[in-house]
Amino acid sequence: MKEPERFVGIDISKEELVVAVRPTAELQSFPNTEEGLATLVGFLQPLDAHSIVLEATGGFARAAVNALALAALPVVVVNPRQIRDFARSVGLLAKTDAIDARIIARFAEAVRPELRPLKDLETQKLEDLNNRRRQIVEMISAEKNRLGMAPPWSQKDIRSHIAWLEKRLKRINDDIDDLIKQSPIWRQKEKILTSVLGVGPVVTTTLLCGLPELGSLSARKLSALVGVAPFNRDSGQSRGRRSCWGGRAHVRAALYMAALTASRCNPVIREFYLKLRLAGKPAKVALVACMRKLLVILNAMVKNNTCWRQA
Repeated sequence: MKEPERFVGIDISKEELVVAVRPTAELQSFPNTEEGLATLVGFLQPLDAHSIVLEATGGFARAAVNALALAALPVVVVNPRQIRDFARSVGLLAKTDAIDARIIARFAEAVRPELRPLKDLETQKLEDLNNRRRQIVEMISAEKNRLGMAPPWSQKDIRSHIAWLEKRLKRINDDIDDLIKQSPIWRQKEKILTSVLGVGPVVTTTLLCGLPELGSLSARKLSALVGVAPFNRDSGQSRGRRSCWGGRAHVRAALYMAALTASRCNPVIREFYLKLRLAGKPAKVALVACMRKLLVILNAMVKNNTCWRQA
């Protein structure tokens, strides 16, 4: 008799990794340390699991994902929202590390999320630098907002902090440029993406590290992945209003700024935007449509390795 397939769910915290295995209902815990990860890999290798699922929890998960990937184990990183929605759908509202690990394993068995290539270390580094750049920009914006309301005796300190943050921002931008220049593939993609009016360095970096699937998926799948594909809300004879949701928020935010700029300076996107507005579409609806069109264009350009050519 053939052995049943095994599915593993791992709940990750700063101190501990809690592992649940289905269908055996086995539960193990390991310290979230270098030694603990080595023990975890040794525990998982003999299981020959169909998939090992973890939630995307930022820095806490990265070391575990890298260790499992280096051991050639079938690791899948999923959005935490998917896990919580799945838990609610089966009536599990309580939350502990053990419960979370079990529900992740149950999700892995029921949904069987698709295995996708994981980001390499260079892409992770680029993503970290891009995230840090975004944080510094937010801090500069916050300090400038404070400056307008600050009393005179505090303004000098705030200006000094803004100047220091702007120097750090320049250093981060230089580090990002240097990292991209080291990769021929990234240099070529950067050349392709920045050839489109409206797509600047920040958008390009966000796409490079946050959307590595660009150029390898269909337009429909990529739009859903980013969160710019409208979903139906129909029931019986009722036809609800289509809306976009989910996807990769940081990529979508960068794409929004690109589409906003392109709707003013890129002849193709501007014409498309004005056509939708003349047809009575609200400004935001027209802009989201421009985001999708721009994404489709960029996807085709990267896939065909061609730069923008204005007709």
